[in-house]
Amino acid sequence: MNVMLKSRSKTIDIDLEENYFFKEIEESENNDKKYFVLIIYDISSNKKRNRMVKILKSYGFRVQKSAFEAMLRPDKYKKLLVDIKNIPESTDSVRVYKILGTGTIEVYGEQYSIEDEETVVI
Repeated sequence: MNVMLKSRSKTIDIDLEENYFFKEIEESENNDKKYFVLIIYDISSNKKRNRMVKILKSYGFRVQKSAFEAMLRPDKYKKLLVDIKNIPESTDSVRVYKILGTGTIEVYGEQYSIEDEETVVI
């Protein structure tokens, strides 16, 4: 699968066979599909915001100060929702987007490398 990354100065065609961004959601032999998940938040309390960051780092990676991306199996996705449910207060906002299928990502500015949840770096 190829994806076009566009910046202000150039367009880069990237082969994503090694990467997980927007691969077609396929069921493997053991029906193990994954979701691309985007979590964005606006939390005023430093303590609660730091707690949110700690939880989200255990599921995915930070792409902006208040945005995380992850590739999760359905069971981990459900656990993520349970883990973050009680962190925000009524004046805070947390949005979780579960994205299925294929698409493109427009990246402007600094680009981040992305690792699958299965990858362990020691």
